[in-house]
Amino acid sequence: MSEIKTNTQNQTNHCCCIHDDIVQSVAKNLNTNEELTSSAELFSVFADFTRLKIVNALLLHEMCVCDIATLLKMSHSSISHQLSVLKLSHIVSARKDGKVKYYSLSDEHISELFKLALEHINE
Repeated sequence: MSEIKTNTQNQTNHCCCIHDDIVQSVAKNLNTNEELTSSAELFSVFADFTRLKIVNALLLHEMCVCDIATLLKMSHSSISHQLSVLKLSHIVSARKDGKVKYYSLSDEHISELFKLALEHINE
């Protein structure tokens, strides 16, 4: 265990000590900056209320843009824009049936993230 030294005037902070074994153990197991950046980007996509409403709807059923726009009482172009953001982030995927694209969640991880978030806020 070592004490923290401040850079200003080399004063010792007696309120805190460093547990070197814990710091070293955690440092070896930290995620990479690239992984954390990707995680931050994913969470920022989820930070938009409209995108969350879309994900919420797609948890229940795959839908086309027109259906989502009708459900959420929003414009087709607004929903299309949000779906493109979700698609670029690999949160939704699309399949084409004739001229109509149907959107669904990309995988079960997205469902789990959403469900865990709801569980957490409802505790």
